[in-house]
Parts: sequence; structure tokens; C-alpha cells
Amino acid sequence: MTVIVLTNCPAGLRGFLTRWLLETSAGVFIGNPSARIRDLLWAEVQEYADQGRALLAHTTNNEQGFTFLTHDHAWHPVDHEGLTLIRRPNANSPSTEQSPKKGWSNAAKRRRFGRR
Repeated sequence: MTVIVLTNCPAGLRGFLTRWLLETSAGVFIGNPSARIRDLLWAEVQEYADQGRALLAHTTNNEQGFTFLTHDHAWHPVDHEGLTLIRRPNANSPSTEQSPKKGWSNAAKRRRFGRR
């Protein structure tokens, strides 16, 4: 079983994948191609994804029963003692940290003092 998920990719790439896989939802492709065809499809996805993101998950003979690859994702697969885990970016990194605004939100003011 092979699953490819595309986000923000060209329509031509989606059309190309429908030759080999079934599009069950927008950008979600499922099928059972051979390993050679799967690798060729993934190479095409990586080449033509442009600014989009892609995820490939397929069955394999390991403890988890599947493996996955990513293209231009912030989350990356990492091997940890034979298991493939996802490494997510740190949410508390200084570049993404924003200080909260001081005072009450508009919604809280309306709840507390009524609509004006």
C-alpha cells in the first residue's frame, strides 16, 4: 500500500499521479504500485512539487509495518532505535515566539461587559 499526500502542489503533478494512484481526497493518493514504480513516482513528486509539500508513506517489512518520506516539510522522519519517528520543530524557538498582548481580548470584554 502506498499513500502520497500533496499540499500546495501544481495541478499537473496531481494529474500525473492519477495515472498510477487513486485520488481519494484532494491531494491524497492511494494505491499499490510496485516498489520501482513507487520510487519513480516519488522522484517525479520531488522534482515537480515546486513550493508545495509532499509526504510518502508505504508498507515495508519492519517493526512498524510502514515507512515514510517527506519533501519540504518542517517535520522530518528520524530513525530512533529501529523505529521511525517524526521530529517536529521546536514551538518555543525564539524565532517563532511571540509575546502575548497585554489586556483583555475583544471577546472577553463583550462577555464581561456586554455588547456595546
